[in-house]
Amino acid sequence: METQLKVLFVDAHSGFYRTQRYAVGDFFGPVDLGLHLSGRYNSLNIGAGLLAGSIFPGSNRLVFTGFSPCWGGFYISSMGGAALIFDNLGINMLSLIGKANTPSILYLNRVHGEEIEVELAPVNVENIWKQGRGGIYSLFDHTYALLGQKYETEPRILAVGPAALSTDFGAVGSVPIVDGKLTYVDTWAGRGGFGSKMLREHGIAAVIYGGTFIDEDFRDRKVADEWFEQRYHKKLAAADMEATTKYRFDPNFETGGTFGVNYATLKGQMISFNYRSIYMDEAERIDIHDKFVLQHYLKQFNEETIKPKKQRTCGEPCMAVCKKMNGEFKKDYEPYQTMGPLSGIFDQRAAEKLNHQADMYGFDAISAGGVVAWMMECLSDGLLKPEELGVKDIPMFSPKGFNIVADSMHNADLGVALLDSIIEKRGLVDLSEGARKFARHLSREKGKKVLDSFVYVAYARKGWMVPNQYWTPGALSPMAIMGKYYMHYGKEFLPPRELGRKDADRLRKELLVDNLGICRFHRNWAEEMVPELIQSLYGLKEKYLQTNLITASRINSRNSSLLWESERNIDMVYHFLKRKQIVENNSDAELVRWIELFEKDRQEAALSFWYEIHKGIQESLREF
Repeated sequence: METQLKVLFVDAHSGFYRTQRYAVGDFFGPVDLGLHLSGRYNSLNIGAGLLAGSIFPGSNRLVFTGFSPCWGGFYISSMGGAALIFDNLGINMLSLIGKANTPSILYLNRVHGEEIEVELAPVNVENIWKQGRGGIYSLFDHTYALLGQKYETEPRILAVGPAALSTDFGAVGSVPIVDGKLTYVDTWAGRGGFGSKMLREHGIAAVIYGGTFIDEDFRDRKVADEWFEQRYHKKLAAADMEATTKYRFDPNFETGGTFGVNYATLKGQMISFNYRSIYMDEAERIDIHDKFVLQHYLKQFNEETIKPKKQRTCGEPCMAVCKKMNGEFKKDYEPYQTMGPLSGIFDQRAAEKLNHQADMYGFDAISAGGVVAWMMECLSDGLLKPEELGVKDIPMFSPKGFNIVADSMHNADLGVALLDSIIEKRGLVDLSEGARKFARHLSREKGKKVLDSFVYVAYARKGWMVPNQYWTPGALSPMAIMGKYYMHYGKEFLPPRELGRKDADRLRKELLVDNLGICRFHRNWAEEMVPELIQSLYGLKEKYLQTNLITASRINSRNSSLLWESERNIDMVYHFLKRKQIVENNSDAELVRWIELFEKDRQEAALSFWYEIHKGIQESLREF
């Protein structure tokens, strides 16, 4: 195994490139090394973990790090399966610095033991986006047609869509290529806006990479089985099969994947109609979940995807087969939640239409859905006029008299028009510097109610992030990185200071896995086994654990999270607490005390609750 991490630096402005080596032990992977390089060069770093190409399932995530244009701080995003081909370059990381004079495709190829070929091919990206399948898909097709024939084996393509140019939350997308054809199983480094960073800060519209370099990846299944049998009394395959049950098929719920299992279990905790469901009583929330989701939205998914077993992997051998497909449409919980129930959409055809448009444009789908749902409420309540948002209609935004099929498609059509407005900057719409700045600008002209219906986590001056789609205070925590699962998203009530400690603990555990490029769907074994694997392969377990703590504290040292700006954020927390008391009959004295504080002075209570979470985070992530 390698004892050094090899980084290929490419200056997109000059085209010059060089390779630099970093000792394993000083750094361990794409997160801690990416943090170091970001601070030095403000680079966009794209890297694979030390176990990429190995026998361990889920070890081929491609990890993106850098200072996020939408969040404003250091951020980490990752993409399933894409490191398997990246490993064929014989490097551990690509670090982009400088900016190309014109949008370009970066070509990387390595034939056997020869030096990596590096080329920059200028491209009229805005023209390409308008051709063929449109947006990011047209750029995939153009890049492969232009450069794909140069590879001896199948390459992989990273690309951005029009959202990367028009907004600060453009994603990086990719698809596996099989037998010379681009598949529909798209994978995304969505959160953090690294597509916007790649194009707007470095001038790179796409990266195509691959090669035939062969390194000494760990492939000894007998040894791996011995390690797992010592810990779990099971072989590697059996332990991984058990750990990934939810993402494959869970017999307890007769469904699978994040979409299936979450919607089967959410009930009254499901969020809908731009979070306005938090103001409903439990019976009404359960009625929406039962009639709109269990009997229709989830039923469609189970009949069309789960029963016929239309599931694929992200491009690496993996028994989780978490990519739940219906033709060209991939069904994940959070995109199909924000551009589903959150946007007043409860039908698969309608959700497919809106999600596909967001993907074609290359948006971070979760944030796109959060913005669309917010705009829909503003239209529904008359806070903004259709022409001000560049559309011609208003949504059906109440469960009363809601026609599941017709009204879902009506809202999806409106959602598509709103995404078009964002890209084309119609009416008052301009999200080039982010939705938070846009919302604040609108609130000064239209009143604070516009801002108060937008749910986001605020960071520094302009940073923002639509939170993960779970009704829990942890999703609104003042962590240094939000929008991922670097926080505690459990559904139980925790006193806020304890919640902050749990947030910090989850950050450290997620970093253990991310720094080796391992998919978090395998975390049930990976969080325990990663230090042991580092010890067995490199003899550096304690150093790895120490470095992980230091990395977590250094990420937190830049924490510029801000108190909740939107009233809806405060309502999310208060109604979560009330639901615990009324629906779940929780009479915990600390819970009751916080409810009383919110009912006495909600602003003061929100300030105290937020700071208590912050205290728990800070006291847990200090570097000694």
